[in-house]
Amino acid sequence: MNLSTLRNDIPAGIVVFLVALPLSLGIAQASGLPPFVGLLTGVIGGILVTLLSPSRYAVSGPAAGLVTIVVGAMETLGSFSLLLVALIMAGALQLIFGLLRAGRWISLVPGTVIQGMLAAIGILLIMQQVPVALGYQGEESLTALLAQGSELLSPASIVITLVALAILWLWTTAPIKRIRLMSFIPGPLVAVLWGSLAVVFGERMMPESLGNIPRIALPKFDSAEALGAQLSRPDWQGAWRNPSVYLIAVTLALVASLETLLSQEALKKLKSQTPAPSPDKEMRAQGVGNMLSGFLGGLPITAVIVRSSVNVNAGARSKVSILLHGVLLLLSGLLFSDLLNTIPLASLAAVLLYTGYKLAAPALFRAQWRQGLPQFAPFIITVGGIIVFGMLAGIALGLMAQLLCSTYKSHRNALQLSRYDDHYVVRFHQNLTFLHNPRLHSLLAQIPDNCVVIAEHDNADYIDPDVRAVLADFGAGAANRGIQLSRWPV
Repeated sequence: MNLSTLRNDIPAGIVVFLVALPLSLGIAQASGLPPFVGLLTGVIGGILVTLLSPSRYAVSGPAAGLVTIVVGAMETLGSFSLLLVALIMAGALQLIFGLLRAGRWISLVPGTVIQGMLAAIGILLIMQQVPVALGYQGEESLTALLAQGSELLSPASIVITLVALAILWLWTTAPIKRIRLMSFIPGPLVAVLWGSLAVVFGERMMPESLGNIPRIALPKFDSAEALGAQLSRPDWQGAWRNPSVYLIAVTLALVASLETLLSQEALKKLKSQTPAPSPDKEMRAQGVGNMLSGFLGGLPITAVIVRSSVNVNAGARSKVSILLHGVLLLLSGLLFSDLLNTIPLASLAAVLLYTGYKLAAPALFRAQWRQGLPQFAPFIITVGGIIVFGMLAGIALGLMAQLLCSTYKSHRNALQLSRYDDHYVVRFHQNLTFLHNPRLHSLLAQIPDNCVVIAEHDNADYIDPDVRAVLADFGAGAANRGIQLSRWPV
């Protein structure tokens, strides 16, 4: 680290902090937890995980992609304290994954399943945040809210949400991007600032409309005791005999590891590192971070590509920028709670709605459809499976669908029959097993009498005995049909 590095890292760290602050608060709010929990998680990810991570640019913290899992887990377990035990177990599993060098297996997860998982998370995030964006403070579902009518909605929250969404869209347009200064001011921060200003001035001008609008509620920390009182503790006694805790731990470990490793792969395309960061070391760092987050009462931690890309684009040169963002998150929670408490939940909901839209954009569905049914089917099955049955079941269904589609395409292309006048060529493009017998029977049945059949099997190093039996049966009857065989493999 030298002066030139600090000259780049300090501004980058400030920009990452400005992006991470509204996201951390919004993710905690979306999870049904106090906003302090989001800040705590961001601090652990920004400081502890950064110190252990092999990457100079990856920013870790609470991820919007895990909100639906957290919400579903708390509904299943009935308490945040039990979820913390599952989070500690998940961190331990990640640590074990790293020690067993399981990071290399990320390449086995099909891209269609990954895209389906992200799209499903986006849809669930939108469904969850729509009531918040409309100012509804009850606990009923989105369907129940729509059925009960507009009397439960807050016009002030709706206006704040719509303007915040417009700001987020405006920040992606070319005129704004061309202004260099604007590139250093994150759109989510501007959307949150708009909400705060609307609350501060609206309370004075229209207290009857904005006086009771839902907003952030951070406590004041006058002492170390006050800070300690805000930290939740895991409920060990209630967890051991609850099988749901173990299932949720496995789900958190797998999805958090998957999102982290995918973020690392995406980050490689933005900024190369020599040597490349080890995925196994990264999983160990994430595991330690999640274990500490569980002990202190935080949310699941992953490497987040949105914050990481902001870090790179802001010119970061080392880990100092990420560490600085973690320290700033800590200071904002300890010293500026009054300022943060002016943020309405509607503006945070807008940020999360926009995040969900980007994860499940219609363009993604169109792109998957254009790749054909063998690609689209596993994608849409993953989306539907996660929404209906949950994360692990949906991913398992997507993997099964991709395996069946890939197997079908592989078997269809393993054997080929071509005709040249009265000559037929049977080509074996790969090793053949008994699963290829139906396709082989179908092709051989198309060969007429009194012709020449040539077999090209140079690409098949292995031919299953059952396949050889089919070929032998065809060869035994070839002479009676006037068929001349050439290079027949039996």
